[in-house]
Formats: sequence, C-alpha cells, structure tokens
Amino acid sequence: MQLRSIRPWGGDPVDVTVEGDRITAVTPAAGAGNPGLLALPGFINTHAHVDKSWWGRPWVSYVGEDSTQGRIAHERRHRDELGIPGVPVTERVLREFLRHGTTAARTHLDVDLGVGLDSIHVAREAAAALDGAIELEIVAFPQDGVIRRGGVLELLEQAAAEGADHIGGLDPCAIDRDPVAQLDGIFRVADHHGCGLDIHLHSGGDLGAFEYELIIDRTRALGMAGKVNISHGFALGELDPAAQERILDGLAEQGITWSTVAPVSSAPLPWREMLDRGIGIGLGTDGIRDLWSPYGDGDMLKIALAFARLHRVRHDEDFVTVAQLATSRAAGFVGREVHDIVPGARADLVLVDAENVPDAVVRTPARHTVIAGGRVVVADGELVI
Repeated sequence: MQLRSIRPWGGDPVDVTVEGDRITAVTPAAGAGNPGLLALPGFINTHAHVDKSWWGRPWVSYVGEDSTQGRIAHERRHRDELGIPGVPVTERVLREFLRHGTTAARTHLDVDLGVGLDSIHVAREAAAALDGAIELEIVAFPQDGVIRRGGVLELLEQAAAEGADHIGGLDPCAIDRDPVAQLDGIFRVADHHGCGLDIHLHSGGDLGAFEYELIIDRTRALGMAGKVNISHGFALGELDPAAQERILDGLAEQGITWSTVAPVSSAPLPWREMLDRGIGIGLGTDGIRDLWSPYGDGDMLKIALAFARLHRVRHDEDFVTVAQLATSRAAGFVGREVHDIVPGARADLVLVDAENVPDAVVRTPARHTVIAGGRVVVADGELVI
C-alpha cells in the first residue's frame, strides 16, 4: 500500500509505503502541487473501560447516587440486564474507537466476585473479532474494591497469571478505607508477576497527596520504577506549589506516569512541568455511554480538545504537544517503543482535512481515512470493517 501526498503533522507532503502492518518508507511526495490531507499517527486511548458500555442500545437513564460509591452500586444492580460485559457491545465500542481513529487502547476491565475474569475474556474476544485492527493493553481492574471484598486479590492474581498487562487499584482510602492493605496487596501481585500497576485515584487535596506518597514509596521500595501509572489523580492540580513540586519530583524519580480524561470540573494539571520532568501523560475517554455516565463517543480528538481548553492552550506549539499526548507520546502506555509516521512503526494513520495540527485539535474534523495495522478501516469517512 502507498499513501501519496499526505502531510504528517502538517508538514511537507510525503508518500508513505506500507508493507504488512508496518511503515517501511517515508519519502518526499512524487506529485507536485497537491497539499494533501493532514496525517497523524493513530490515536492511543490510555484510559478506557470498553467492557461497561451500553452503546447501540436504547437510552438508559441514570438513576444512581452521584458519588463514586453510588455509581459502583448502580452499575452492579443493572449491568446484567444490559448484557454487560458482553462481546457484541464491547465490539461496538471498539468499532467506534476505530471510526474516530483510535488504533490502540489501554483498557480497565472489571474483575470482581460477580463477573470473575469475564470482562477480560470478553474484551480479548471482541478485539480478536476485529483481526488486530485495534490493539488492547489490559488492566485487571477491581472496580468494587480490593480488601473489602474477600477473594478479589486472588482474582487479580489469576488475571496476572493469565497475562493481564497491569493490575488496577481504586481509591485505597475512600473505597477500601485501608490504603496500606490495598496498596501492599496489589503491589505484591504486580511485583510477583512482573506486570504493571494502574491505579484510579479520585480523592482531592491532602488525602490525594497522601495516596501519591504511599504509591511513590512502594514503587521505590520494590524497584518498580517505570511500571506504575496513576489515573485521574485529581488532587495534583489542587495542591499548593511546594507540595505539588515534592510530588512531581517523586513521580519523576520513579518514572510514574499519569493518565487523565480532562473532565471539565477538574483542576488543571501542571502539565508543562510534568513533561519538563519527563513524566509521561496520556489522555483517555474513560467510560463510553455506560452506567456511570451517558457521555462519550470514543473520539480522542475531542478529548485532546477538552484537555487544551481545560489548560487554556493558546499557542500552536502547545496544540501540537497536546495532539502528541493523544498519539506519539502515548506509545509507552500500550507497550510500544515508537508510535509515529516513521519507518518501522506500526502502520496506524489518521487522515483529516485540516490546515495544521492546531486546526485539527480545535475543529475536530471527521476522520477521512483511518489505517490500522496496515489495513484501511475507515474510507471517505465510513467504517469499512
């Protein structure tokens, strides 16, 4: 396959040669006078829940309590009647990801006493049905708590033994109310199996900072630098400058990364300072039209726009960096060394009709063409797989 006269990152037109699932050559465009479509690497969703959605079903009204615990209870009451988790709906979500140009995702998949490891099996089956078009990095996620539910740690151990890429955690203070026991438990499982950790943290202020410090300490003690990620972490943007700097130094020292879904009500992150310290930041959609929230359609370009608006981005170079957070800079979140429009990279490309990258982020144009693993999955704006 050859893609002619496209503009990676809005630069000069080039021709891109694809063989199998790899980019093998990028050369100056042979044709003259055709500015071509703007090209970005496929989007990487670093925080998804592909097992939870009711996408494609009639509208489901939310009637749960407006709290983390209330949403957990609401989901547990109603997921069975909606066929959650299930292969058909999970495949529909993955197709929406592809429609919008997402070609790889790190997804948190519920592991609890009700579903066991079914969510993991469902997600793998749904991805297999798409024949590798979208690649998944799997987090075994204890949505209903770890310590307060006897047997969950054993399920996480089983998930890790069966090849889960990461073990999840959730609000060790607010949910389990025993941060030492939860963190010691999940760190033990991850350390034993050599997998990563990806921990949801919703607590604000000093309580959130306390959880960060516990995680940094355990990462250091177990030699797990570079294998831990914090999801959400809303408190970071709320801390005073001295506390924030102390936490950032610890995160940078231990190679702890961060993923955010850029919710409108959250405090802006010190994102430039994080990047200056080498702290990886990934963007994600969180849930997509599920029993937690009716919002979301899987469009990572919209998430990039939300991040830019939350952080009051104005300058062109910052818009480019935000687009990189949703693409090339997120490579490590899905186990890739490189994810870009360069020889040797997996052939994941998104073509849009945009003047430049800032225009693409601000206007979120339709995805004209999406290539995933060397296959055309969107042509002329229509999903074709």
